[in-house]
Amino acid sequence: MGTRTVRLDDEAEQALQRLRTITGLTISDVLKHGLTAYEGQAQEQAKRKPYDIYRELDLGPGGYAVAPARGAKSAVAQVIRRKHKG
Repeated sequence: MGTRTVRLDDEAEQALQRLRTITGLTISDVLKHGLTAYEGQAQEQAKRKPYDIYRELDLGPGGYAVAPARGAKSAVAQVIRRKHKG
């Protein structure tokens, strides 16, 4: 069993105290539960593939496109003219 020294900012210290008050657990037990919970969350995130994230994006109709691909050159020219007009 290892012994660790950690530094907590005021916000984390207050959260730790609130958790101890709510649960009645020791500091070590609260931190162990937190590590276990975070481990599960981290494992889920590690399993995600870029496509999983892409599927969750909602770009709306047409995404970020300002024009159909077939009119991209003229659309870029219009966007540049608008940008530099005013």
